[in-house]
Amino acid sequence: MKRRDFITLVSGAAIAWPVEARAQQAPHIKLVGVLSGTAANPDQMARVEVFRQTMLQLGWSDGRNVRFDTHWGAGDPDTTRKQAEELVALAPDAILAIGSLAVAALQQATRSVPVVFMTVADPVGAGYVASLAQPGGNITGFMLFEYGISGKWLELLKQTVPEMKRTAVFRDPAIAAGIGQVAIIQSVAPSLGVDVIPFGVANAAEIERSVATFASSPNGGLILTASTLSVTFGDLVIALAARYKIPAIYTAREYVVRGGLMAYGPNLHDQARRAAGYIERILKDEKPTDLPVQAPTKYELVINLKTAKALAQMMPPSLLARADEVIE
Repeated sequence: MKRRDFITLVSGAAIAWPVEARAQQAPHIKLVGVLSGTAANPDQMARVEVFRQTMLQLGWSDGRNVRFDTHWGAGDPDTTRKQAEELVALAPDAILAIGSLAVAALQQATRSVPVVFMTVADPVGAGYVASLAQPGGNITGFMLFEYGISGKWLELLKQTVPEMKRTAVFRDPAIAAGIGQVAIIQSVAPSLGVDVIPFGVANAAEIERSVATFASSPNGGLILTASTLSVTFGDLVIALAARYKIPAIYTAREYVVRGGLMAYGPNLHDQARRAAGYIERILKDEKPTDLPVQAPTKYELVINLKTAKALAQMMPPSLLARADEVIE
């Protein structure tokens, strides 16, 4: 070999080696998908941001060692299914699923990509996991609540409105959680002297007709149960309850902040933080089947006094004393 060729070869290797070494040392960037069955409303976006901030606190920096890809289902099963398929096609390392609609779509799209859900009312009844202790597949996560809380909604509403004789219960009849929540409410109703009237949450026109019909008789209350459709039509229900002056209880603080009378349910930002912990463990090679489904550890009662005044509804002092938050 000529001396000039040898020098060129060695020089080229010297230049190439650091580049190759840097490439080998560069950290692998994990891809974490996020799929919500709802539209990108402020409440859902806030939960996603809590999730991202918690991941950052756990050492996962967007663009450095992780990348997030967020998709929204707009409250529509077909749109959510399409978004799930597009997300799975990106081969993410893990997916955060927000709500039952998102989990159902992802269950159809993949049986291998790890999925951690939050705000799902009945993962066993819906068939997402085999059991709470042993999920048994690629899906695990955090329950929205246990069904017993549904009876608590009726009890709190009756305590607020002692003269209440009738309660409209809005639920999604197409999901197991919708049926389960109503069943518990109905089981508690006789002891409280309240008739339960279930209504399906399907579209805005149907909800408006149902509330108008229900409001034609006195001494009524309203419960909006938990579902993706309830999130989609929550503002409409709040507006109708205000228009017809019907005391109503909801499942999360966000409804009360937007004008609902009261809510009793888990802290959903806390669920986002806990879900980040599971995603982090999966990114470190733990399996969803080894991570049990967890229930909330704390429920919060939130009351909107401004709404109570608008309804001419006196809130019992004992209830106000128990509230975790009173909005004035």
